[in-house]
Amino acid sequence: MGRVTSKPIILPSALQTHVAKAIAEAGGWIGFDRFMALALYTPGLGYYAGDLPKFGAMPASGSDFVTAPELSSVFGRVLARQVREALDAIATDEVWEFGAGSGALAAQLLGALGDRVRRYTIVDLSGSLRARQQATLAAWGDRVHWVDRLPDQMQGVVVGNEVLDAMPVQLLQRRAGLWHERGVALDESGNGFVWQDRPTPLRPPVEIDGPHDYLTEIHPQGEAFMRTLAQHLVRGAAFLIDYGFGEDEYYHPQRHMGTLVCHRGHQVDSDPLADVGLKDITAHVNFTAMALAAQDAGLQVLGYTTQAHFLINCGLLSELEQLTQTQRAQAAKLMMEHEMGELFKVLAVGAAAPWRPMGFAQGDRSHRL
Repeated sequence: MGRVTSKPIILPSALQTHVAKAIAEAGGWIGFDRFMALALYTPGLGYYAGDLPKFGAMPASGSDFVTAPELSSVFGRVLARQVREALDAIATDEVWEFGAGSGALAAQLLGALGDRVRRYTIVDLSGSLRARQQATLAAWGDRVHWVDRLPDQMQGVVVGNEVLDAMPVQLLQRRAGLWHERGVALDESGNGFVWQDRPTPLRPPVEIDGPHDYLTEIHPQGEAFMRTLAQHLVRGAAFLIDYGFGEDEYYHPQRHMGTLVCHRGHQVDSDPLADVGLKDITAHVNFTAMALAAQDAGLQVLGYTTQAHFLINCGLLSELEQLTQTQRAQAAKLMMEHEMGELFKVLAVGAAAPWRPMGFAQGDRSHRL
């Protein structure tokens, strides 16, 4: 067992007290995945359970980060073209959205798809976000539904924008050639959080070349989500959009500090032990792990590409032509390499007969997963 020296973090809030109690009850240490789950999802206390704005295009709104639907409504309109094609290919009129955030994407999809969608079901565990979504989507009446759990069998087109990155991850630290799981403990006074590493048999899915110290993440909860989706989706397709890499790039020897970051006020920091519950905690997605988990559970990989390729394949450029210059500049960030275009990827998986979605007509990278 090894303690990583860091400045203790004072515990002023009910959430931090709750986390401290959980650590004490667990014998003085919890894995980072549990810490992340408590920080983000503790009912009534966690970051996603609170009433902070979270999603927004500008810091002045009080938000912490921007997602593509808040950046430009073009995102939803272009994605709707893919969703419509999928609805036709599957012969269904149902859409499911996981982690609907502010409800902006749902509004854009419902507005673009019109009567083609009979039922739009949102799976979201956050009570505060559900209330915000209900206000945003009131115009669509009883076409929109909310559920806390999946039915035994489901069909339809599934969308998930920035869902996988918010799922708790385990941290692995190689130090002096030995692997440890990085967790969280209380300092000697019991008034602060500190990192603490414990030897572990866990390993990244690939060997990390070189003798240097190396910090990274593994994604058991994200993989479990993909397996759960496979168990319930009997006919349909899922389009998952997030920032991340394929396995070879994710575990590149030079990525020795991992990908875990926090977002608050549109600023990024690397200290999840500070201001617990007041900021987002996130890690990039290992898309190879997600694709393999889905495939092993019976789904088929329908495509994998960058957000830029996906949106262009679905007609983004024709949408841009209809915008004002200011709107066009904002929407172009969806495909620009140094903005969202390259870092964000789209993974599509499907149940039943395979087919080729339009979003992967050019630039499909499935072979690189």
